[in-house]
Amino acid sequence: MRRKIVAGNWKMNGSKGLAQTLVSDVQSQAASLDNGVEVVIIPPAIYVGDVVANAGGSLSVGVQNVGQWSSGAYTGEISAEMAVDQGCQYALVGHSERRQLFGESDDVVAEKVGRVLAAGLHAVLCVGETLEEREAGKAESLVASQVKAGLAGVAKDQWQRVIVAYEPVWAIGTGKTATAQDAQAMHASLRQVLSEMGAPANDISLLYGGSVKADNAAALFAEPDIDGGLIGGASLVAEDFVSICRSVPAGT
Repeated sequence: MRRKIVAGNWKMNGSKGLAQTLVSDVQSQAASLDNGVEVVIIPPAIYVGDVVANAGGSLSVGVQNVGQWSSGAYTGEISAEMAVDQGCQYALVGHSERRQLFGESDDVVAEKVGRVLAAGLHAVLCVGETLEEREAGKAESLVASQVKAGLAGVAKDQWQRVIVAYEPVWAIGTGKTATAQDAQAMHASLRQVLSEMGAPANDISLLYGGSVKADNAAALFAEPDIDGGLIGGASLVAEDFVSICRSVPAGT
């Protein structure tokens, strides 16, 4: 049975107060979830310690980015080992905003995946296409190439700590969402790509992201190859985020 995961990516939002009140609210409600979903909070790195302190043991914590180096003269960067030291279990790698705004290439993403897995973290590889790429019929081939490049160096004993998050770029923060059927089609394609790579594809959690909200989460999560979500704006409101977590079907 694949793990069900709902992760909240705060992006560049938050404060010490939010890390206390929001995380405490989510933690208290998540403790009563009976659908087996793992709830992950991914704040800006500067607030990781505050989130860990308020997570109460029932929430997992991640970072939004790590450097492709283990240490050294890289001002402004944090390493995967530092994330572990602060109590993290997860790290996002290759988010579309990192690719588009900061020029991260597939090669850099692959290096970061390697660092994350070597440190013992779970790597959440983010992939997705632009609207232009989808309209040109290139969505599946482009996303497949991102997966193959990003996970090319994964060792056999590391696959159990790999998660893939499909986030169509055109749906992030726009209010647009892929239909449940379109999202399922891409997730099924991703699982096939992973199988062709020799990965234990049926054991790897695939998440959907891109304007997931309380009113569309249930339809998305009901699809057979969608194992949860990577949530942006809705993760900043405890009631909305927990409602999304509750939308994950139990026992599937």
